[in-house]
Amino acid sequence: MSVYSRLIGYLRPYRWVFVASLLAMTLGSLLDGFTMVLLIPFLRSLFGEASALSGAGSLVERVLAATVGPLIDGATPAESLRNVVFVVMAGLLLKNIFFYAAEAFGVKVREGVVRDMRNQLYGHIQKLPLGFFDRSKAGQLMARVFSDTQQTKDIVTYTVSELLKHVVSLVAFVTMLFLISWKLTLIALVVAPLFLGFLKPMLGRLRRGFRRAHDAQGELTSMLQETASGARLVKAYGAEDYESQRFAEVNRSYNKTFVRTERIRLLSSPLSEVLGSLVTLVLVWVGAQFVFGGEMTAEAFLTFLTISLRVQSPIKALTTFPARAQVSMAAADRFFEILDSPIEADLADGPRLEKLEEGVEYENVHFSYDGDEPVLKGVSFSIQRGEVVALVGPSGAGKSTIVDLLPRFYEPQRGRITIDGVDVANVSLGSLRDLLGVVSQETVIFHDTVRANIAYGDADRYTQEQIEEAARAANAHDFILRLPKGYDTVLGDRGLRLSGGQRQRIAIARAILRDPPLLIFDEATSSLDTESERLVQGAIDHLLENRTVIVVAHRLSTIRNAHQIIVLQNGAIVESGRHDDLLARRGVYRRLYELQFTDADDGGARSEVTVS
Repeated sequence: MSVYSRLIGYLRPYRWVFVASLLAMTLGSLLDGFTMVLLIPFLRSLFGEASALSGAGSLVERVLAATVGPLIDGATPAESLRNVVFVVMAGLLLKNIFFYAAEAFGVKVREGVVRDMRNQLYGHIQKLPLGFFDRSKAGQLMARVFSDTQQTKDIVTYTVSELLKHVVSLVAFVTMLFLISWKLTLIALVVAPLFLGFLKPMLGRLRRGFRRAHDAQGELTSMLQETASGARLVKAYGAEDYESQRFAEVNRSYNKTFVRTERIRLLSSPLSEVLGSLVTLVLVWVGAQFVFGGEMTAEAFLTFLTISLRVQSPIKALTTFPARAQVSMAAADRFFEILDSPIEADLADGPRLEKLEEGVEYENVHFSYDGDEPVLKGVSFSIQRGEVVALVGPSGAGKSTIVDLLPRFYEPQRGRITIDGVDVANVSLGSLRDLLGVVSQETVIFHDTVRANIAYGDADRYTQEQIEEAARAANAHDFILRLPKGYDTVLGDRGLRLSGGQRQRIAIARAILRDPPLLIFDEATSSLDTESERLVQGAIDHLLENRTVIVVAHRLSTIRNAHQIIVLQNGAIVESGRHDDLLARRGVYRRLYELQFTDADDGGARSEVTVS
């Protein structure tokens, strides 16, 4: 299916409104054409010729006799002129009423289509696998959802309103031309396509050029998003001029591509006008021969020429439409590129995991990103229900990858992961994630109220009392009450109004409220003051109570109290056991432990060094 066919498919829910718009546009265009044909009796009356309209002769004479004949037959030239003017004014009034109705219906259609496109694209993006986001820039995605859908809107808008109007007007005008002289009209229909064929070669160049321009615009959006998010780093490194130079280079590339392509597009308008004028000259020459030969009256020929000049406007619009459409088609290519990206594999109707009864097991799991260097090499371990298992190891050892595989953010290339003996790849993705709570190292706070952030994902499910209870358990309730509007305070973009410790406690309250039987907890490594450290650690203790937990651990208390510590190096398990046992072995864990804490014996004064 072509891109344009897919775009037109979005009109289906609005087909009856579209039909109403088409009907109103058709009636308006027919009235527009009819008022032009009234030039024939108008000119006759103006020059004092016989004003009677016979029902014989050409088709146009019969139409005029049947419509305005009673107003003209037997009247004086002045009376005929007055009556014709009255009919023209009535026709113009009705025409504009119909055109307004068509536009009103068209607005409903095109804005509804764009809303549906954005909703569909955003919903699809939410279902894409995590690997897609690893490969994509946030700014590019923003451009697809907003800029590209806005550009794509233009072709839908033009199709529903302007293009429809021009097509119907063209049909109405051509119908009137047929009524006046079918011979001259056939000549025009043969000659016009021959001239207009000169426009075709530029269309492919336009689409490719605008696709490159859209890509460059996406890069600009991405750079702006990155520098806005990293403004603190940019200023700390004095990199303002460096970032400005990077932006200017990409902007220069965008400008060069867009200007070159726009020049080609702008050429289509004067070229189509010149070609249309050539068609008109041919009609003038041939029509004059018909008048000299007595096949047409002078007033009929003048009316034919007047209508043919009016036809140039819709013809010009239709001939430039393919060139204009290439801007939108390039954006539509990018829109459908995302929409056609495969979503996460999910057995929506498959078996459901209702609860955790036995435990979790990783069986000979192998994984690599995009077929590159192996990240996990035959990892196997088990977690019994109610156990806390800590993953430790140097950066790049595979800890985060292990926990990302359990909720199926990624799929292992070999091996399997089971919950209560059931392969997680063979169950409903929704039921799997319902069992899990995830507290990531990067604390995510949304631009919303405190209440909505804690009850994220299903705010209607929880009462205010439940939300406050979770906040108390996370040592967050007191500082929340000190905020300007308490739980109704909007936290701002990425929660920058809060300290690092406060953001962590909001995230922990979110997990406590969800109350998952199985928790994935990647401890944050950000440095906190002593009081914040105490409050966060207390929140973590509440979080880990009576729960099966996989921890990517950084804090001494979590590591020491774990039922099992799994030590990873280069994607493989090199040690496992309890804290004291691993220290006694004097292996990898002992070295990591001594690197992390200056006082490894009693965990007293600590100087934490990130292990992951």
